[in-house]
Amino acid sequence: MNIKKVVLICTVVVVPTVFGAFYYGRTVESNRLASEVHEKDHGAKEHREHAQHAEEDHDGHDEHGKEDRDGHAGHAHDLHDSDKPESAHEEEGHVLLSKDQALALGIGIAKAGPGKLETVVTLPGEIILNDDRVALVTPYVPGYVREIRKRRGDPVQKGEVMAVLESPELADAGTAYLAARERMILAKTTFRREASLWQKKISPEQDYLESKTALSAARIEARSARQKLMALGLSKASVDRLPNREDASLTRYEIVSPLKGQVLEKNLSLGEMVGSAAPVYRVADMGLVWVSINLLQKDLPNLKKGMDVQVWADDAIVPASGELTFIAPLVGKETRTAEGRATISNPDGEWRPGLFVKAKIQSGNEDIPVLIPKKAVQTLEGNPVVFVPAEGGFEATPVSIGQSDRIRVEIVSGISPGDSYVIDGAFELKATLMTDSMDSHAGHGH
Repeated sequence: MNIKKVVLICTVVVVPTVFGAFYYGRTVESNRLASEVHEKDHGAKEHREHAQHAEEDHDGHDEHGKEDRDGHAGHAHDLHDSDKPESAHEEEGHVLLSKDQALALGIGIAKAGPGKLETVVTLPGEIILNDDRVALVTPYVPGYVREIRKRRGDPVQKGEVMAVLESPELADAGTAYLAARERMILAKTTFRREASLWQKKISPEQDYLESKTALSAARIEARSARQKLMALGLSKASVDRLPNREDASLTRYEIVSPLKGQVLEKNLSLGEMVGSAAPVYRVADMGLVWVSINLLQKDLPNLKKGMDVQVWADDAIVPASGELTFIAPLVGKETRTAEGRATISNPDGEWRPGLFVKAKIQSGNEDIPVLIPKKAVQTLEGNPVVFVPAEGGFEATPVSIGQSDRIRVEIVSGISPGDSYVIDGAFELKATLMTDSMDSHAGHGH
């Protein structure tokens, strides 16, 4: 191998190797320098971030100290800043609202104070018939049922014929009356003749006196027979028509209603022999009905006759107004209640006897130290609360409630006379409070 070839081979092998080593060395050195620069830059960055955090912590401590010194100044600012969020909570039951937001919700403020509360008792009752407007229709003579004109549920007018009997006893009484009447007419004629003869001295005075005595006896007999017919149920007009109607049946007996009302019971059938002891009809005027009320022993001292009574049922019946007309003098030994009774109008017949009802009796007025509308009291977690103005908004204050009427409620504790409270918009505040509470829980869950 000659020298030129050797030199060429060495050049081919050595030169790349040296150049690669040189390049590798330069690369390692570059990477080292870059790493040092990066570490320096990173350290400086961490130093700057640490300094920034320290500055922020220092500012935060200063701001916190300022807030403590100002006494929740943020709440007051929120109350007047309409650019703040609609509501937020710094503590449970607290609603932050600006003046504009409160106005938009229709919030109204009032001061708690005394008032008169209607003392009302609500008691169970039952609709019953008005005994003063119920009649048992009983025939005064026995007889066979010939006609039936009224049945159960039918309306009836006073004096209207309900049924007709065929009565032999009535026929006997009618015959006796007609005979007595004829004898009275004859005795009257005889008396007039004897009186004329005695005045003319033609007849002795004895005959005149005997005719006078006979006329008096005939009049008494006719009057007695007439009254018996009327006692059997015949009207005066019916008795007066008997002498003029020779073809009239003396056995026909008409059963008539003694009052206007409705037939509740019918106890006779065609052809049946009915007596004069048992009623054949029961009629009631239900234009006025009674409400039987169970008056509790503890309420009796406050209840008096003449008090107003409101009656209502569970069904779709318009409540009725009446008056307490009766309080029983005795209290039941087992129930410890006394019967009360109210009278209500029932023109349409909706208040049917037997219907269970509730009766509300206003027994007077009582002075209450703190009395507010029911709408101002809301319920949170099962407890009654009243919203009161607080710094930056409103706060739900727990209260204890006492007596109440239809629209107002007594506050036993929680707010005092003169305290301000939310009278309008309490429900809206409750809704806002509950909505924000749900949003808060949702945010924590996320």
